[in-house]
Amino acid sequence: MKTRFHALAASAALALFCAGCSTNPSNAQIGTGVGAVAGGVVGDALFGSTLGTVGGAAAGALIGNEVGKRNDRR
Repeated sequence: MKTRFHALAASAALALFCAGCSTNPSNAQIGTGVGAVAGGVVGDALFGSTLGTVGGAAAGALIGNEVGKRNDRR
């Protein structure tokens, strides 16, 4: 379980660092990334399976994107 968590965290951090080199991200993009990482961690903690991790990451990405879009409109 720890190995999977570390691999997920490392890949998420790498994706955020690589995406940060291209342009200034919008709040929706930041919210999507942060929500996906947080949702994946929560999904893994609650369900303890790959499906729970992926489902949590997907749900977190959707929620984070919507929150970021609302902040972009302001």
